[in-house]
Amino acid sequence: MSWDARQTAMLAAIGLRVWPRARAAELESQELVEADVAVAEAVVPRPVQPQPAPAMRSAASAAAPLVPKPPSAPVPAAAPRPALPAGAREQALAGFDWTELRYEAAECQACRLCQGRRGHVFGAGEEAADWLIVADPSGEGEDPAQAFGGEAAALLANMLRALKLDPAPALGRAAAAPVERARQAYISLPLKCRPAAGRAPGPEELQQCRPILARQVALLQPRVIVALGRASAQALLGSDEPLGRLRGRVHRHQGIPVVVSYGLDYLLRSPADKAGAWADLCLALESIKAGS
Repeated sequence: MSWDARQTAMLAAIGLRVWPRARAAELESQELVEADVAVAEAVVPRPVQPQPAPAMRSAASAAAPLVPKPPSAPVPAAAPRPALPAGAREQALAGFDWTELRYEAAECQACRLCQGRRGHVFGAGEEAADWLIVADPSGEGEDPAQAFGGEAAALLANMLRALKLDPAPALGRAAAAPVERARQAYISLPLKCRPAAGRAPGPEELQQCRPILARQVALLQPRVIVALGRASAQALLGSDEPLGRLRGRVHRHQGIPVVVSYGLDYLLRSPADKAGAWADLCLALESIKAGS
């Protein structure tokens, strides 16, 4: 609507301000634009601008999703490293001392047992022992005393005492007094990681763990080795023969006499065969005397 000069003067006299036509058109256009923007924002929300990360947040956490994973979501285990060719790992471990070998066993990823590993069972005892006992585990613990369970550990302690060996250091306990080398025993296992309860170690697992056990033997230099159980015998001798065929004779590992006997779990189930196990221990004792 347009106003002439007289009408404009009358409106001004009663206190009403009349905008020029150009300014009115400009305001009308602006109001229409603002109305269109309001309608558009109601239909399509504006994108939320990302907020800068806090100063204390690390680069890795800043790149991680902000929505946490559900508590029940499983954490994928790291895939094992490719296995080294036969003989290559033995050469790689040839210069390792006890500390380096423990670290290698703890961080090993050569087989699938590394997935879900809670810990490792390296061994226990004095590192200057005449006797090395390699025994199939029976318990669920992660140290040698628990790796054989209550009854199995007691049976092993009795076997060591029968040989006039001190069982305390070998089972991970402090000795009451210094013990001479001839009365010391070191206990190890064929695998440094534990398979699932009730499952026997697989051939690939034994093969990948053999170099660590072999390096333990080289560092220890015992006068005799006793293998208690089929897995222990396979790890030391690399033989698939049944336990019955391996018993009753002296084998060699790195030139050291090896005597094979029953596993602790088997002896607990079949106490009648403890007499045969004692005969095996006597054979080990004779092999020491023959070599002295």
